[in-house]
Amino acid sequence: MSDLPSKMKALRYSKPEEYDVVEVDLPKLRDNDVLVKVKACGVCGTDLHIHEGEFLAKFPLIPGHETVGVVAALGKGVKGFKVGERVCADNSELCGECFYCRRGELLLCENFEAHGVTLDGGFAEYCAYPGTYNHALPPPPSNVPPHCKQTDRSSYLAGRVFPIKNLSDVDATLLEPASCAAHGLDTIAPKMGSSVLMFGAGPTGLVLAQMLRQNGGCHVVIAAPEGLKIDLAKSLDAADEYVALSRSDPKPMFDKIKSDNPYGFDIVVEATGSVKILEDAINYCRRGGKLVVYGVYANKDRVSWPPSKIFGDEITILGSFSETYKFPAAIDYLDSGKVKVHGIVNKTFKLDQWKECLEAMRNKSAIKAAITFD
Repeated sequence: MSDLPSKMKALRYSKPEEYDVVEVDLPKLRDNDVLVKVKACGVCGTDLHIHEGEFLAKFPLIPGHETVGVVAALGKGVKGFKVGERVCADNSELCGECFYCRRGELLLCENFEAHGVTLDGGFAEYCAYPGTYNHALPPPPSNVPPHCKQTDRSSYLAGRVFPIKNLSDVDATLLEPASCAAHGLDTIAPKMGSSVLMFGAGPTGLVLAQMLRQNGGCHVVIAAPEGLKIDLAKSLDAADEYVALSRSDPKPMFDKIKSDNPYGFDIVVEATGSVKILEDAINYCRRGGKLVVYGVYANKDRVSWPPSKIFGDEITILGSFSETYKFPAAIDYLDSGKVKVHGIVNKTFKLDQWKECLEAMRNKSAIKAAITFD
């Protein structure tokens, strides 16, 4: 690392809502780490929650959990990568030792950590991620899946850096959201011929809609407010049918969805983060259907559903939070062009434009934003 700078620029929060662009030391590399020179890092609604101190955030913090860049340096134990190679990074860290990890339920890890959320992330010129197993650690217990390795708190279960080829740096920031969508698809497990209603046309929802359409969704409907996002959904051919909801009086459109689909939908995905829409979404579920809680909601939000409806109609309510081991699937779908993402990131900013970036996310002029580096 002798030819690398000792310092880097980073966006750093001292506590919720208090941030500055500062000069900090480069990340210290562990033996199994890859140092990534960041080219682009996506900004999503989760970052607004982190700004406010929600969504597991730990401070002080360098945010940014959707990192794309090039390999700048390798820990002495890393093989299979070369300096200058284009890569993306999975931001998650799992302990491998807790009750859930030892059951193979890795996403439920009691010590779940994530770069850009609880650990420093990609809103910086450099970020370090594990590129390989830490082979110096003891072998895993017998009930940990064979593709995992037991770790200490200084390492990860497995490599978290993946090569990319065809996507632009900006479009590749969608790989982390796409991996979450891939996990959502696994969780939903749609049957062939399923009818799907998705509320919302945000970035992750648009990716999930395309994946559902290609994996069991016979007829996919996207319902979202009129304007940028639903127009983008149409341009991506993300669904079979689109309902542009009036911002002043959406009730007639909601009523029409029900009248056009009297039996409801096999799968209803609430991807807006609106607790009001989530509470009503159950009324669009077919008997025996699934309601997917997919948006990001404020910690204080609550819903009220009649247990008799859940019981009598045998409705399954599913949560889909993040992902584990879905980056390869996401890369397969996006890098090949089977799932289209071009145009989802419609605004880019530099580090010192973070205030403007936050405002663009809040006022929804940004469908999705990214921080980019020269």
